[in-house]
Amino acid sequence: MALLRKINHILLMLLVLIVCLLLHSKLFRGLSQPKLKLTETRKDPERAPKVPVEKAAEGEDDIPVVICAAEERMGGAMATINSIHSNTEAIVFFYIVTLRDAIKLTRQYIEKTKLKGIKYKILEFNPMVLKGKVKPDSSRPDLLHPLNFVRFYLPLLDISHKRVIYLDDDVIVQGDIKDLYHTKLEKGHAAAFATDCDLPSTHEMVRSVGMQTTYMGFLDYRKQEVRDLRINPSDCSFNPGVFVADIGEWKKQKITKQLEKWMEENFRENIYSSAMAGGVATPPMLIVFHDKYTIIDPLWHVRHLGWSPDARYSETFLQGAHLLHWNGRFKPWDYPCVHLDLWEKWFIPDPTGKFSLVRPEGKI
Repeated sequence: MALLRKINHILLMLLVLIVCLLLHSKLFRGLSQPKLKLTETRKDPERAPKVPVEKAAEGEDDIPVVICAAEERMGGAMATINSIHSNTEAIVFFYIVTLRDAIKLTRQYIEKTKLKGIKYKILEFNPMVLKGKVKPDSSRPDLLHPLNFVRFYLPLLDISHKRVIYLDDDVIVQGDIKDLYHTKLEKGHAAAFATDCDLPSTHEMVRSVGMQTTYMGFLDYRKQEVRDLRINPSDCSFNPGVFVADIGEWKKQKITKQLEKWMEENFRENIYSSAMAGGVATPPMLIVFHDKYTIIDPLWHVRHLGWSPDARYSETFLQGAHLLHWNGRFKPWDYPCVHLDLWEKWFIPDPTGKFSLVRPEGKI
């Protein structure tokens, strides 16, 4: 009997030892697993206006185009993309920047239409980067949309290319985009724009609608901060809705920091407003790039098509333009608007039905 108790005691001790070994093994494996690290985007959301949502392989020889896609203007961005893709043999890589709520719609609009074959990456823009830099303005609330300021933050986007084309979503490209991309930038210039005084063919129409073409129309010269810039108010302005940017030179000159400085200055002193000709996104660009930009071929930025519902260019002139821009209040997806036929040929209906055209007979 004593022997049996001794055997049972030994068996019990062995069982306890086995259980202890099993528990130790599990605990060791759990502690030895590597801990996940937060990405830089998570660590510093204030300085990270984007995170990559769709990852695609960027080719070194691709033509990179940055375009914003706001949910309420999605059809415009897709028409722009369609016109670019259809008018070139080059491989174009589209960086499509949007807000979180529009990511799904952006993806569906591409994958469920003829655009499904394009190369692209969707980037999410973080509006928090604009905190303390943009104040509400009721005169043109559309000009205060966060995506209007994406152009300020190009080096902070998840872009691998050294040079990019930036385009607004209300443009149509009729030429070969690679020709614009290969614009030769002058030494020390971070960007190339089309000056507002560059195309004599547009002067009569511009004057007829009261469009501003000089710095006087964008900056408040009554303010000392503006006068201290020593910029001649009659100097020609430019429209930043179409430009070629050298990302390396942009970083070297700290262009983003300079733009933010003037945004913050306006937030405090109101040295320009969206009531003026170009809204609040244009003046900082005009200040920072004054006399420091390369001029692109004017036919690569024929603009003001959205400035009036009545003033029109000649059809012959527009047929020879490489790029058309409906800047202004009258957009081609709304009504009234001029030269709708030149835009509608590139429009792709929204497969989800969320975006629709406004026409005299109703929404399409």
